[in-house]
Amino acid sequence: MGATGCAVGPKYTKPNIQLAPFHNLPAVATQKTAKPAPHLETWWTGFDDPILVTVVQRALDQNLDLAAAFARVRQARAAAAAAGAQLKPTVDLGATGTALHQSVVNNFGSVANGLPGYKRDEREYISGAAASWEIDVSGGLRRGAAAAADELQAAQAEQLGTRITVAAEAADTYLQIREFQARLLVAQQLIDTDTHLLGLVRIRRRLGVATERETAQVEALLRQARSTVPPLRVALEAQLNRLDVLMAAQAGTYAEELSKPSAIPRIPAIGGADQPLDALRRRPDIIAAERRLAASNERIGVAVSDYYPKISLSGVLGFDSINGGILFNGKAFQAAGTGALRWRLFDFGKINAEVAQARGAYAGALAEYRQAAFKATEDIENALMELAQTQLRLEELQGEVVSLTRVRDLSERAYKSGAIPLSDVLDADSQLLVARNDVESIRAEAARAAVSTFRALGGGWDVSGNRNLVIPAAKH
Repeated sequence: MGATGCAVGPKYTKPNIQLAPFHNLPAVATQKTAKPAPHLETWWTGFDDPILVTVVQRALDQNLDLAAAFARVRQARAAAAAAGAQLKPTVDLGATGTALHQSVVNNFGSVANGLPGYKRDEREYISGAAASWEIDVSGGLRRGAAAAADELQAAQAEQLGTRITVAAEAADTYLQIREFQARLLVAQQLIDTDTHLLGLVRIRRRLGVATERETAQVEALLRQARSTVPPLRVALEAQLNRLDVLMAAQAGTYAEELSKPSAIPRIPAIGGADQPLDALRRRPDIIAAERRLAASNERIGVAVSDYYPKISLSGVLGFDSINGGILFNGKAFQAAGTGALRWRLFDFGKINAEVAQARGAYAGALAEYRQAAFKATEDIENALMELAQTQLRLEELQGEVVSLTRVRDLSERAYKSGAIPLSDVLDADSQLLVARNDVESIRAEAARAAVSTFRALGGGWDVSGNRNLVIPAAKH
C-alpha cells in the first residue's frame, strides 16, 4: 500500500528549442502603415473594416469545421474523464428475484425428488452492493489518466488551430472579393474610356481625318476590355460562394450583402513577433505537438508499470433469502471480500517489446514537435518576407500608374491635335490598364500577406481566456 504514491517511468520535461530572432522582421517593422498594430487575439479589427469584422465573427460562430473540432474536444474530455475514473473504486447496486420450477428427471431433481420435504417450486431474492478497486501500486493508471489529460489539451489546441484557420480563411476570401470588385471597376472605367475614344475616332472618321483602320483598332481594344469582365465575374462568384460555405450557409446567401464594392482595406502594423519563442508558444500546432509528446512520455510509464504486480480488492454486501418477507432480516445478511494479485511474471519479453514501442513513439513525437517548431519559423519568415516585398512592389506600381495616367492623357491630347498616331494612344491605354489592374491585385495581395502573417504568428485566440490549456513556457 505504501507504494501507491510512486509512479514508474520517466519524468516528463518540456524540450527546450533555441531559436534566433526572425531575420525578416526588420523589413516589416520599417514599413509605414496607416494603422497601429492590433491585438493578436482579434487582429482582423486592425484593418478598420466593419464588414470584415462581421464576416470573420460570423464564420467563427457558424463554421462547421470549427463545430467538428469542438465535438472532438468533447470526445477527448470524455476519454480523459473515463481514464481518471479508473483510479477510483467502482460500486454496483443490484437486486434480483428468481423463480424456479425444478425438473424431477434431471441429475439433481431425480435424486432430490425422493427426499422428504422436497419442493419443485423455489424462490430466491438477492439485493446488495458490490465494490471493486484496483490499487495503483506502480502508477500505471495514473500515467494513463495523465496521458488522456494531455490528449485532451492537444485536442483543445487543435480546436484553437481550426479557429485561427477559419478566421484567416474568411478574411482572405473577403479580401479576394474586394480585389475582384476593384478590378471590375478598373475594367469598367477602361471600357468607358475606350468607348469615349471610339466615339472620338468615329467623329474624326466622318471629318475625314481618321482611317477605317484606326476605327477597327479602337473597336478591337474596346472588345478586349469587355472580354476581361466575364473571368473576373466568375472569380468573384467563386469567392462569394466560398465565403458562404465558410459561414455554414448555402452558396449565394450573403452575396447581396457583399454586392456593393468597397475599397480594399489598408493593412495595420504587425505586432507580437519580437521574440520567436513568444510567437511559437502562441501557435496551437506547437502546443498540440508538445501535449502529444507529454502523452507519449506518460505511456512509457503505463508500459513500464506492467513489470509490477496488479493488486485489486473486491467485496460484496447484501441480502440473500428464499422468502421475500425476510429479505432484509439480519439472518439474510451476507458479505464477501476478495483480494487478487495479477503479475505478468513470465511475460517480461512481451513487456520489454511494449516498453520499447512506447519509447519509440516518444522519440517520434519529439521529432514531430521539433519539426513543428521549425516549420512554424518557416511559415513566419515566409509571411514576413512576402508582406515586406509586396508592400514595396505596391508602392512602385502606384507610382507607375500615376505616370502612365499622365502619359495616356497627354497621348489623347496629342492625337486630337494630330501630333501622334492612334497607335500611341492605344499603347498608352493598354499599359495603363495592366498597371491599374496590377495595383488592385497587389493591394489585395499585401492585405492577404498581412493575414498570413497574423495567422503564422498564431493570432486569433485569447491566451488569457484558455487557462486550462498548458502553454509551453518560453525560455530566452
